Amino acid sequence: MDEVLNECADIAVGHVADYIPQLSEVDPSLYALAVCTVDGHLYHVGDAGTEFTMQSIAKPFTYALALHDQGLEGVLEKVDVEPSGEAYNEISLEPDSGRPRNPMINAGALATYALVHGSDAAHRRQRVLDFYSAVAGRDLELNGDVLDSELKTAFRNRAIAYLLRNAEIIGGDPGEVVDGYSAQCSVSVTVDDLAVMAATLANGGVNPVTHAHVVEPGAVRQTLSVMLTCGMYDSAGDWVTSVGIPAKSGVSGAILGVLPGQVGIAVYSPPLDKHGNSVRGVVTFERLSADMGLHIMSGPKATSGVMSEAYVADLADGAGQVSVYEIQGDIRFAGAELIAREFIDNPPQTSRVMIDVSRAGGFDDVARRIIREVLRRLMSQQDRDVYLVDPDEYLGAYSEEEEPGDGADVPEMLAEAGDLINE
Repeated sequence: MDEVLNECADIAVGHVADYIPQLSEVDPSLYALAVCTVDGHLYHVGDAGTEFTMQSIAKPFTYALALHDQGLEGVLEKVDVEPSGEAYNEISLEPDSGRPRNPMINAGALATYALVHGSDAAHRRQRVLDFYSAVAGRDLELNGDVLDSELKTAFRNRAIAYLLRNAEIIGGDPGEVVDGYSAQCSVSVTVDDLAVMAATLANGGVNPVTHAHVVEPGAVRQTLSVMLTCGMYDSAGDWVTSVGIPAKSGVSGAILGVLPGQVGIAVYSPPLDKHGNSVRGVVTFERLSADMGLHIMSGPKATSGVMSEAYVADLADGAGQVSVYEIQGDIRFAGAELIAREFIDNPPQTSRVMIDVSRAGGFDDVARRIIREVLRRLMSQQDRDVYLVDPDEYLGAYSEEEEPGDGADVPEMLAEAGDLINE
């Protein structure tokens, strides 16, 4: 990170945002980079203590909150998810429905903010701020000077809001929506805060520092999908091909990136390119993606080592034999398919079968269902005893979304391993 920062610090192109007076006064030499892992370890270099306002980086988090409040269908009814190919402040509405093209441009962000529940304008603003704070893992605050500056120059956003009101995309007072949207843009953060917020999304909605589950998995997936295709405005195509990380930029000079299951990344450098993205920030992400193999399309190939051991063990006191299968690693679809194929291609030859997942790092819902089906089929075979070593109950826990099926009683049916194998 030090190397990247030092090499990119001399880039002297771009201009700080000047349409918001407070942003035009920022020191253009400021430069910081932070990375937070999904287990909460934070690295940072440069001007990491400098506070700045979120600006458009707030958009994906308000989108996630709106998804929580309205559900996916309710949000899609008001805001589309198609890349617009236009600038962030373009008046981009569908001709027939009046919907904004996506929630990452201003028109979509205004409509998204209006979808957040609140008993009144103040309550809605507070809910947004509280949600941001939960995602960041600390209490965040508004920058009142930036907010005042934003409101004095929000003429275009007010025009967009009135068009949205005319199309019945938003209800109530359009002015209150603009005020609330401007407030969310004026929340102060550091690169450390943004890295933790990004890592919360990378961690499936669980804050890696506080361990609080603050974003629903479905909202995380939807938000990251829109960030990947729309988060960098009219340079989204270049970003996906050269960087390949779901991201969101803001005109304060920050860029936030999320690599699912791995890290959250944040860069801050005020000078912007013609698209409204930080010049140094874009180059920094390009370097990190190339040097550290972070492009989302360059994910690891399916591991062949999920089955660490498969052997036959002799039982104590000459009681026969047991086929033992030891599973390791983080198991997703590809790994679960390999495990299932092992039992199909090489069925156990003993009447007793033990499956040991004590060395596994976890199972996603799809992998859990596949392995449960393996267990169910094994147990349905006549004269077959099946034992499970699962101290962390990976195969016994249900997510809220998972519907119990034929194998729902698997955990209760499995006998305890006990002292089956002679140590």
